[in-house]
Amino acid sequence: MNLPGAYLLTGKQKTILNHIRTILFLLFICVFVSGINAGTDNKIKVAKPAHLVKDTLTKPANVMRTPQELFVNCVKCHSIGKGKLVGPDLADVKKRHDSAWFIKFICSSDSLRKAGDTSAKRLFLSYGKLPMPNYNFSSEEINALVDYIDFESLKLKANPNFLDNSFSKRPPSNSWLFILCLLLILLPVMDLAFTKFVKIKYLNFILIFAGFWLLGKIVYEEAGYMGRSLGYEPDQPVKFSHRVHAGENKINCIYCHTGVNESKYASIPSTNLCLNCHNVIRYGTNTGEAEIDKIHNAVDQGKSISWVRVYKLPDFVFFSHAQHVRVGKIDCKECHGDVANMGRIQQFTDLSMGWCMNCHKKTNVQFNNNYYTLYEQHKDLLSGKIEKVTAEDIGANDCLRCHY
Repeated sequence: MNLPGAYLLTGKQKTILNHIRTILFLLFICVFVSGINAGTDNKIKVAKPAHLVKDTLTKPANVMRTPQELFVNCVKCHSIGKGKLVGPDLADVKKRHDSAWFIKFICSSDSLRKAGDTSAKRLFLSYGKLPMPNYNFSSEEINALVDYIDFESLKLKANPNFLDNSFSKRPPSNSWLFILCLLLILLPVMDLAFTKFVKIKYLNFILIFAGFWLLGKIVYEEAGYMGRSLGYEPDQPVKFSHRVHAGENKINCIYCHTGVNESKYASIPSTNLCLNCHNVIRYGTNTGEAEIDKIHNAVDQGKSISWVRVYKLPDFVFFSHAQHVRVGKIDCKECHGDVANMGRIQQFTDLSMGWCMNCHKKTNVQFNNNYYTLYEQHKDLLSGKIEKVTAEDIGANDCLRCHY
């Protein structure tokens, strides 16, 4: 078949076409060889053993290992609070030696023993002459490790019932007395109507009368408790113990309740006030970090902690903490009880009107301040005309003082 003239190649054109084919073939060979080399390099990298890529037991010199990482070496021979193993129990180990001794002993117990240290010698002899392995830990790491063991030791002393109180001001239950009243009323009525067991009828009437008398007594007492919360002891959003803060740590009430000297209200401390201490103290003996973290989380989120109010007077009653604490010099215990020995705060007084009025009758006025200089009794007291002045004498029990 004859092709059109446009498709016929001359000898020169055929030569050029052959050169192009040769060049393309050489390029293909180069690309193929490069691909093989690249694949070989990748295979070498993937096949590299993991322990050559990263040593999991060591870190750069400028990076501290965490106490948890370091303690992995300790658990082979030691426990915290579970008794002796190969080596001694580490509970409260921080109380036995200082940090300098720990640094020397952990890094080289043999050297410390050969230097004549009695503690190192005693440990060596007490545990079958098994030497303590030497560890290449830095001083900072060893101090952090000892602190970690100390924190874990504190957990052993945690008391889950640390908020419970040894007393309760809650009124006693009258349930058993109520059941007795029902029996004293119903049994005589049943006998009078049906059984006729008791021959002397007036004994039944006496029992019925006694039942109604006791029932009236119960109603009177329970009515007196209405609207009052004596012994109220609610759970709080944070497990806060007054026994720990006011008792063991001797924190003054006014440090947290700053309004007692200037305001009607004692004021609940702000969350930021808690951080004055708990920016540093981040671990509680009984609660660990959980409860203190609640405070930090509230601050970070810009929220306040919703504490449950324990003491609350009716809205129609006026009461001022400043008048009683600053002017009247009344101690906090008079109204709130021995708070320093309370775990969970408990309402100590019933806050009834009778309780307030009785207090006014027996409480002497502190005339050694300028607030009372305008009272006539002040002059009589200074002249010796009278020996004392109670709050009632200056009108504390007048109705309009509290119910204006």
